[in-house]
Amino acid sequence: MGNTWNVEFTSLPQNLIEMQAMREAAMDTPYAAAALIVAALCAYPTNKEAALEMLDFLKGPQPLSAYDKQFLADRLRGKPYLPLSYFKGATPENGYTPDRPYVITVRDNPHSYAQKAEGYVQLYLQSSGADSPRPVKLREKPSTGQWFLWEQMLLSDIRPPKSADPWA
Repeated sequence: MGNTWNVEFTSLPQNLIEMQAMREAAMDTPYAAAALIVAALCAYPTNKEAALEMLDFLKGPQPLSAYDKQFLADRLRGKPYLPLSYFKGATPENGYTPDRPYVITVRDNPHSYAQKAEGYVQLYLQSSGADSPRPVKLREKPSTGQWFLWEQMLLSDIRPPKSADPWA
């Protein structure tokens, strides 16, 4: 099995300044950093540039590549609900409207720390529109003890919200 951590946000950051003001922005645990990734992705549909700034912050010393930016654009086009699906209470039936406060559950498993010696950890987040949890790999910066986004696989397709699917 594994451990679970619930990360709670009273509101979602709309820009980098708001994100940096959050206690999770210390990124002193990989769980907080993983939850912040989803929070940043939620801003993308309404403010792409602000979301990219937040994701660059979460990437630490290695900013987003042109490929990363194109990947985000491709995966989030027409799917503003996708990142919201990771929050408690969001379901296809309610159009992926999350409960407030916003809560994300981050899990590990016995294999999550297989690369810990090299400074990596792989954690999992569950989308209510997917059958299996999605991985996020984080990398620790030993000089600061902070955890940064290394790679995420959160943006695979999920079941569309019922309101968007006339055949549901």
